[in-house]
Formats: sequence, C-alpha cells, structure tokens
Amino acid sequence: MNSVVVNQLAPSGVLRAGINMSNFLLVTDKAANGDPIGVSPDIAHELAAILGVDAKLISYPGPGELADGVVEDAWDIGNIAAEAERAKTIQFSIPYCEIQATFLLPAGSAIQTISEVDSPGNRIVVKQRSAYDLWLTENIKHATLLRTDSVDASFELFVSEKLEVLAGLRPKLIEQQAQLEHSRLFDESFTAVQQSIGCSHGKADAVVFLNEQIGKWIDTGFIQSLIDKHGVSGKLSVASKPY
Repeated sequence: MNSVVVNQLAPSGVLRAGINMSNFLLVTDKAANGDPIGVSPDIAHELAAILGVDAKLISYPGPGELADGVVEDAWDIGNIAAEAERAKTIQFSIPYCEIQATFLLPAGSAIQTISEVDSPGNRIVVKQRSAYDLWLTENIKHATLLRTDSVDASFELFVSEKLEVLAGLRPKLIEQQAQLEHSRLFDESFTAVQQSIGCSHGKADAVVFLNEQIGKWIDTGFIQSLIDKHGVSGKLSVASKPY
C-alpha cells in the first residue's frame, strides 16, 4: 500500500469515517454498541482493511452535519452524496451507487408531467440539506421550496398542509405513497443521488486511489454483493463507471 495514500486518508493510523445515519438505504441497522450497519459502514471497513488500519465510524444525523465536519477535520473520509455545493469543501471519488429522487403528488393533482412541477403556485416540500434539496435549490425557478428537518417531517407537512409536491428518494416515496390513497408517483426522476467517498481537498493521491478502488469494487461485484447482503436490492443501484 502506498504510504502517501495511507498518510492522506488515515494520518492518525485510524480511518475515521463519517456515516450519514439518515440514509436508510445505506445504513439499515445498528449494532449492539450503536455502530451503524449497512452498505456505507461496510465500505468504510473494507477501505480501512485495504489501508491496513482500523476503522472508526462517526455517526451524523444527516448529510449536512456530515459535510460540516470536513471544516473541523472531524473525519478522514465522509460517505456522502456527491453534490456541486459540497464539492467546494469536499473532493469526491467516483460514485459507487446511486438512488433515484422523484416527486409524489396528492390525489387529484392537476400536475401531469415532471416538468410541470416547477410552476408558480406549486409548493415542494423536501428534507433540508439533502442532496436532492441542493439539486432543487439550484434548479427550481418558479415553484416554492419548503424545507423540513427530516424525511418523516416532510411527509407530515405534505399531508397536513395539503401541499402540491413531496420530493424524496424513490424507495421512501413508494412507502409513503402506500399511505395516501390515489396519490401518484412519477416514473421519471428529477435527479439521481450518487453516493461517493469524500475527503478534504489537497489529497490528490488519495482520490486517485479511491477512484481505482471503487472501479475495482464495481467490476468485481463487491458493491452489488453489499447491496444484496443488506437487503436493499432494487432500491440501490450500482453506479456506472465514468470511464
């Protein structure tokens, strides 16, 4: 193992991995000691093993808090969705998996196409600082965005205030659709949230290594094996290699 890469990713001799606990597809359970269990934690453990160091998992309630941790040097790698705004402070590997984000409409909605969502008078509720919130912030020009602290809170507001649109990850929206008779879910997606490994800027050798390693994991089926292991097949998709 290249010592430069080890020093860049685990300078203390331990790989500190930031884990987003709000991503229910990548973190599917907790161990008795409170450590997260799922695809994302397994990625961190596997990477630490390759580097020849121990892994320390650091849990964050959401992706925004995890992203903030890079400024405080609170973690060495952050397993988080790659997004342009976050890339200002975090450099990302190529994605290893992705999740579709789309819209749920209430019963009787006049909206027929996904392009009609961004229209004056439409209110879109979304979990704040999620990757799809950041995408909507950049791309929604006419509709109004309402933000909540959690995915569950966004659904509750959508129902209680009779809002026009709920934005979210497709697997969760499928569950929520089942609770609302005659609600509609778009087959199309407005974006795909790509899950990557992030680190602080200035670690060029580490990013090259991460990209190569993720490419190998995709080719060998390791990522798919983790998706199958944790019971999220059909909800998470292995990312396509960009080269």
